[in-house]
Amino acid sequence: MENRVPHHSTRNPNPDQHHAHTFDSPHPIYAMAFSTSSPSPSLAVGSFIEEMNNRVDIVSFDDEGVSLRSDPKLFFEHHYPPTKLMFHPKPLSGQPNSLLASSGEFLRLWQVNESSVELRSVFNNNTSTEFCAPLTSFDWNQTEPRRIGTSSIDTTCTIWDIERGAVETQLIAHDKEVYDIAWGEAAVFASVSADGSVRIFDLRDKEHSAIVYESPRPDTPLLRLAWNKMDLRYMATILMDSNQVVVLDIRSPAVPVAELQRHRACVNAVAWAPQTANHLCSAGDDGQALIWELPAAAPPEGVDPVLAYQAGAEINQLQWSAAQPDWIGIAFSNKVQLLRV
Repeated sequence: MENRVPHHSTRNPNPDQHHAHTFDSPHPIYAMAFSTSSPSPSLAVGSFIEEMNNRVDIVSFDDEGVSLRSDPKLFFEHHYPPTKLMFHPKPLSGQPNSLLASSGEFLRLWQVNESSVELRSVFNNNTSTEFCAPLTSFDWNQTEPRRIGTSSIDTTCTIWDIERGAVETQLIAHDKEVYDIAWGEAAVFASVSADGSVRIFDLRDKEHSAIVYESPRPDTPLLRLAWNKMDLRYMATILMDSNQVVVLDIRSPAVPVAELQRHRACVNAVAWAPQTANHLCSAGDDGQALIWELPAAAPPEGVDPVLAYQAGAEINQLQWSAAQPDWIGIAFSNKVQLLRV
C-alpha cells in the first residue's frame, strides 16, 4: 500500500488532488461491486429505493480516465433494492463479458456483455411458492466458484451450485436473522446474525458449527462479516449501532485481537485489503473511511488509522477492489466515490 505513514499520525487525502473520483446517481446508492475483469476500475452500482422498481448500473472511467460514467446500455431493472452485488471472482480468460450476481428476494445471475446485460438465472429454493424470505447477503466462493452462499432473514444459509442450478445444502445457521455470510476455504464459511454470534460451518461436517465470537451485550446483532483472504486466521465484524470494528483470530475465539474504536458514529461496512494481510478499511455514519494497519499486538491505548478520508455524508457501503488493489469504492447518499490509496 502506498502512503505508508507512522503509526500515530493520520493522513487525510485531499480529494482535490485526484485522490477521489465521483459518480452522481439520480437515486440513493447501497450495493456495489468492483469488476474482476476490466483493465480499469469498473463497478456495478445498485439503487436503494424502498419499492419494487430499482436498477443496477455499470459505472466505469471514461476514455480519458478522468471521470466516472454509467453506460446507458449497461443497466438492468432489479426487483427491490439489491442487498449485495458481486462479480464472478475469477474472470473467465479470453471473455470480455462477465457474470454478476445480485441478491434481493432471490439470488440472480446476470451476464454483462459489451453492450447489454442479460438475466441468466434466478435461484429460488422455495418451489411451492414464488415468494421466499428476503436474502440479506451472499458470498461467491473464490476457491470453488460454482458455489454461492446466501444468508436470509429466515435464519438459514443456503449453498447453491450455480452450475447445476441446484441447492447443495441449506442449514439453519442461527437462532435469528442471518445478516451476512463469508467464505474462508472451498468448503468453509462463516455467518453473523441478529443473535449476536459469529459461527463457522464446514460443508464436510454439516451437523456441527463453531461459535467464534458473541456480542458482549446479549442479543446485540452483528451486521457484517469480512474474512481476511490473505490470512484466514482473521475476521472482522461490526455490531449494530457501534463505532467499533471487532477483529477476531479464529484460533483464540471469544476474545477479539483488536477493537478499532476511532469512528465517531456507528460503522456500516468493513473490508480487508485484497493484497496485504494486515490492512483493512472501515466506513460509517461519521462520513469517514479509515484504513487501519493492524500491529502484531494491539497496544492498550488502541490502534489509530493510518489513512482517513472524509466523505461529508454517512457512508453506507465500502468495497476494496481485488483487481485494482489501490482503489477503494465508497457509497454515500446518491454518490459513489473511488478513492486511490
